[in-house]
Amino acid sequence: MSAMVVKEDVSSHDYMKKEYLEALQLSRLQKTVRRSYENVELFRKRMDERGLKPEDIRSLADIRKLPFTMKTDLRDTYPYGLFASPLSEVVRLHASSGTTGKPIVVGYNQHDIEMWADVVRRAMACTGMDASEVVQVAYGYGLFTGGLGAHYGAEALGATVIPISGGNTDRQLMLMRDFGTTTICCTPSYFNFMIEQGEKLGIDLKKLPLKRGIFGAEPWTLEMRKRIEENAGIKAFDIYGLSEIIGPGVAIECPEQNGLHVFEDLFYPEIIDPDTGEALPDGEFGELVLTTLDKEAMPMIRYRTRDLTRIIAEPCACGRTLRRIDRIGSRSDDMFIIRGVNVFPSQIEAALLSVEGTTPNYQIILYTERGMDNVEVDVEITEEMFSDDVAGLEKLQRKLAHAVESLVGIRIAVKLVAAHTIARSEGKARRVIDRRER
Repeated sequence: MSAMVVKEDVSSHDYMKKEYLEALQLSRLQKTVRRSYENVELFRKRMDERGLKPEDIRSLADIRKLPFTMKTDLRDTYPYGLFASPLSEVVRLHASSGTTGKPIVVGYNQHDIEMWADVVRRAMACTGMDASEVVQVAYGYGLFTGGLGAHYGAEALGATVIPISGGNTDRQLMLMRDFGTTTICCTPSYFNFMIEQGEKLGIDLKKLPLKRGIFGAEPWTLEMRKRIEENAGIKAFDIYGLSEIIGPGVAIECPEQNGLHVFEDLFYPEIIDPDTGEALPDGEFGELVLTTLDKEAMPMIRYRTRDLTRIIAEPCACGRTLRRIDRIGSRSDDMFIIRGVNVFPSQIEAALLSVEGTTPNYQIILYTERGMDNVEVDVEITEEMFSDDVAGLEKLQRKLAHAVESLVGIRIAVKLVAAHTIARSEGKARRVIDRRER
């Protein structure tokens, strides 16, 4: 690609022409690679092993020469081994929950914090939000990136922010009604619980000023979206992000709801074959790989997200020139194998929610019997259905089992349980309980 002068004061990167966007991406990629090479020992070592120097990155296609970064790299260099800024310049630390080992630690300098706030502002504007909004942030605050990420973005937009965090659902609903909340930010599973709790308290969300939900932090299906929109009378937007890259704000849906626009002037997306690591063309499903282009304290180069999706390059009716990714319904990490068949929790959710009489609350239980791995799905049904006659319950159970088998490809035991018997989460729902013998 020939050299091109890139103006950083473009009115909106969301609508940049392709040639300007690619020039900006290349300029930022080269700067990021050099910064990482000079300041991150692990990255420099891997570059040297490949005989690569920062000046070898002359085009966007050259990104494929660079080494991947894995989640294990963050744990192996815990806590600050991937930082490209001295700790004296780091103004914020966030971390994952660390349920599978040491937490993933990420750092931000002042530039990163401002960039993050601005990209979440752009994300919220993408849904149609403006400064007139009253935004209730019910993602958790603290080491989790969701709460503060949404908070700073909404403030940057000029909106009124209610920093309520997660939990205390009755109070959430009271403030939603009393403060005139127009946009809610939380996990989709927690919002489903809000709907359920609102019914108990006599609060009909359809009669509130609430018109929009920005939901993320966990995979959710189109069937789940349909339930949310019908039960709350809102438009439900999918937002995507991960702590290792920035937090929320990597990609989001516009009102067309046909894929999530990636803010690719800041996060360069690739799709690879998860088995071979080879790059795949736009339109083909594979594993999403992301490179941060303007993050200074802890740049991530070719980070393997384990999220499965595809890039949608066709123009969007909203006019944005940013490419989109398909909504992420599954992660390769979430997949389990039963009787030789690859099964994703999202497949089971889609099957369950396609049947009338169920609620969005379910759990997938993996267990070992006679040396073989098995799976059972416990699914809540509505109070009206549970009080039905035995024949009706048996018919519903058969219908659910058939729906799951048709979508997954194997027969899976489905158990009906009464409403409100599966534990609710105020954050990410725990869908899979693994009791298999190791």
